[in-house]
Amino acid sequence: MASITITEALAEIKTIGKRIEKKRQFIGQYLVRQEIVKDPLTNQGGSMAALKAEAQGIADLEERLIGLRRGIAKVNATVTLAVCGTERTIGDWLTWRREVAPGRKSALVNLRQTLINFRTQQQAKGMTLRTEPSADPTDKDLIVNVDERALATDAEKIEEVLGTLDGLLSLKNATTTFDV
Repeated sequence: MASITITEALAEIKTIGKRIEKKRQFIGQYLVRQEIVKDPLTNQGGSMAALKAEAQGIADLEERLIGLRRGIAKVNATVTLAVCGTERTIGDWLTWRREVAPGRKSALVNLRQTLINFRTQQQAKGMTLRTEPSADPTDKDLIVNVDERALATDAEKIEEVLGTLDGLLSLKNATTTFDV
């Protein structure tokens, strides 16, 4: 068994995909020919043998790809990263980055934009937005029920976590090995 870094495995996976596609194209070119036409793959044992060899090559590459993905998945399930005070496995961080962070970022942006738009509209109507109740409220006073500073801080924190995470993932991918 050979040892390989995650970065090397990911690069090999891309290469495997391209190789498989080329082999499939080759097979497609020689699926059928007129019987009267000389077999162009005679030197390779004939079209049937050449296509069979290409199909076997594809199967071998697919198994290699599965092995690489299995190795990466094992590493991702066991190796942990501490990012901005939170520790998770690489797999959990990847899920967070792909499925949680975009929704959270979007929600924060929407909340902040809604408040900005609302503030602009209400100020044009002579209304006052407050973050705390007034001692002498009027019908022109509106209370903001979220901490706007916390919204900004949360948005910055997500960007910090994403930036730190990307750097740590790159480092781990380049230095973490597994056997294939």
